[in-house]
Amino acid sequence: MGSHTYLRAHAAAPVISIAVEKGWSESASPNVRGPPALVFSFSQMEDRLKAAYKATTEGRFPEALRQFLSILHTIPVIVVDSRREVDEVKELIEIVREYVLGLKMELKRKELRDDVTRQQELAAYFTNCKLQRIHMRLVLASAMALCFKQKNYATAAHFARMLLENSPNEAQAKKARQVLQACGDKDDSHQLNYDFRNPFVVCGSTYVPIYRGQKDVSCPYCGSRFVPSIEGQLCTICELATVGADASGLLCSPTQLR
Repeated sequence: MGSHTYLRAHAAAPVISIAVEKGWSESASPNVRGPPALVFSFSQMEDRLKAAYKATTEGRFPEALRQFLSILHTIPVIVVDSRREVDEVKELIEIVREYVLGLKMELKRKELRDDVTRQQELAAYFTNCKLQRIHMRLVLASAMALCFKQKNYATAAHFARMLLENSPNEAQAKKARQVLQACGDKDDSHQLNYDFRNPFVVCGSTYVPIYRGQKDVSCPYCGSRFVPSIEGQLCTICELATVGADASGLLCSPTQLR
């Protein structure tokens, strides 16, 4: 439907459907048909990404999540012309995937008012997502404050050090140094399912860490990782593909078929 336009004819005649071609011009040969026009373009996805970043910075997480998901849901219907653009599309999917996972965990954390242990874990996992530095600082500051409040001093000190390594503003740096000084060599008061010394990814469904060496399955479209028990279910990050399915992945350019 998006690649057609419609003209009214006489009252008793049917509407005329005309195919709209991509890149059509008056000089084009009438005997050569071009590819169909597309409703969405990659540049539109970049504009949506900027809007999603802005909503994240302003703390409007439900709106930010909606914007990020709209990008993941639209990418399968765009077409690009070069290998370089294919790489850019794949990079965009990876960026958006990290934000969707992080924002879903953050919204889940805010629902758990009485489970302070799980709150800390979800805040900690959010810091493991690949984010823009401005957003990483906010996430680290939140996790640091939450763990310090619950007397998990070793973990709070870890987040304080990470915050100082991410070019914080003056207020953030001051708070991080205060936390480091207050924590000293103290240990955590209770155990979390979080080991910052051991590299991991976060399951996109159960929100638990999958440490290096542990088995996992992935989404063929967005690449999100899951614990093996999620195989065969709908991906909870992109909401489009089946986890663990044997699929080609995204094909968005004729250059991928040559």
